[in-house]
Amino acid sequence: MKTTSYYPVIMTGDVQATSDFYVRHFRFEPLFTSTWYVHLQSTEDEHVTLAILDYNHETVPETHRGPIRGLLLNFEVEDPDQLYADVQSAGLPILKPICDEAFGQRHFITADPNGVMIDIIKPIPPNAEFAAAYEAAALPK
Repeated sequence: MKTTSYYPVIMTGDVQATSDFYVRHFRFEPLFTSTWYVHLQSTEDEHVTLAILDYNHETVPETHRGPIRGLLLNFEVEDPDQLYADVQSAGLPILKPICDEAFGQRHFITADPNGVMIDIIKPIPPNAEFAAAYEAAALPK
């Protein structure tokens, strides 16, 4: 199987509000919009996409219709500090304040209106203990 695309789909009861959130705060734009589904693409990288789906739509198997639970989206960015300031200014929840992690990330966590956690990350060099767990090519420079 050759995968040609991959993107998460957030199932929600409010497609428009969820779509508007990602457009307003995370630089996405809609490529397809309907009342039950919106396909979003990053304005900064055409390969970064995200979909929003009404969890009651007939395409979702009836036994699995319901709002999203337990999802964490990771966005690697160049300047997490600027985005942290933007998120704070917008009044979004800060679930984890910005910090440097020994395993090699500078990051913070916020959430969308559905409770989907959003981890904003910049890879940084890990400490020696964690560096040993990385393949050399995967180490941040």
